[in-house]
Amino acid sequence: MSKKQELKKNVMEHLSALSQHLTDDEKRQLEAAVTLQEYRKNEIVYHEGDAPEYLFCLLSGKVKVFKDGVGGRSQTMRLYKPVEYFGYRAYITNEHIHCTAAAFETSLVAKIPLSLIFSFVKTNNELAWFFIQSLAKLLGMSDERTVNLTQKHIRGRLAESLLFLRDSYGLEEDGCTLSIYLSREDLANLSNMTTSNAIRTLSSFAAERLVAIDGKKIKLINEAELERISRMG
Repeated sequence: MSKKQELKKNVMEHLSALSQHLTDDEKRQLEAAVTLQEYRKNEIVYHEGDAPEYLFCLLSGKVKVFKDGVGGRSQTMRLYKPVEYFGYRAYITNEHIHCTAAAFETSLVAKIPLSLIFSFVKTNNELAWFFIQSLAKLLGMSDERTVNLTQKHIRGRLAESLLFLRDSYGLEEDGCTLSIYLSREDLANLSNMTTSNAIRTLSSFAAERLVAIDGKKIKLINEAELERISRMG
């Protein structure tokens, strides 16, 4: 087996959540069409306003999806981890892409032509159901995030964001350090607050021994209290 064939085989294994719903012929077409692209830290995967062209699957690294708002402030909408699919909603609704996606760190992404995927959907009910379930799950998460970020106070929003990062990316070997390093601006954008408020609130959490801060590294010292703060709002 050539190196290229071996790489394609490994990619298909990563795409198993999708490919398990395909026929043998569709799998062969998918394997022939998929391409890989590496993105450097902060490199744009797609821009707001682009026409949707690819279904993206994050194979390694981290990707954020954000939207610029009033006064140049950005709002982080979603964070993706391996192996998650993104970038296809606008194709279904025949719209241009509404948000921008960028790599949080060096990331490897599989790109599959959307035209191919949705040619399969037309005759493959199982694959169609896969996308319906994925979109329904995203909608539910978005609804919950919208309520939390608009109704919770600053402390509740920041506590929720820290727990969200824990649940999404896990902890390092020490069992308390978040496995994602965010700038204070990124943390603020995720929590729907200004950077200055994020800095003050995080410092308050550190003073209360809820977290420990080492540059961009954040250790969760008292997760039970963070959960209480998030729950109380």
